[in-house]
Parts: sequence; C-alpha cells; structure tokens
Amino acid sequence: MVDPTLRTDRSPWHWLLVIPIVVPLIPILFNSIPPDLFGFPRFYWLQLAYIVLGVSVTTLVYQVTKRRG
Repeated sequence: MVDPTLRTDRSPWHWLLVIPIVVPLIPILFNSIPPDLFGFPRFYWLQLAYIVLGVSVTTLVYQVTKRRG
C-alpha cells in the first residue's frame, strides 16, 4: 500500500523547466550580428534575455507547484 502522506514532486508544470535549457541551444537565434540593441550585437543581449527567461520560467513553476499551508 502507498502512504497518502508521501509527497510527490511529479507535476506536469516541471516540464516547463526544459524551455530555458533548450532555447539557448538553438543556434539560429544568435548566429548573426544584426539587429543591434543599444549598440550591442544580438549575441550579447540575447544572453540577458536567456537569463530573464530562465528566472521567469523558474519563478512561474515554483509559484504554481509550491505547497500551500
């Protein structure tokens, strides 16, 4: 018999954590210089965008899956 008080961390929301891992691995996103943003080439400002993406997705998954109470 399975103890119903055991905590399981299996949630479909956890699959969203794959997004910040896979998106930076797509070379076509950063394999060019234009467009510039404030004088910075695409590669540099995309690195900042990947950080924002990772923090956003991680925060979303945490907020949705945390235990209340």
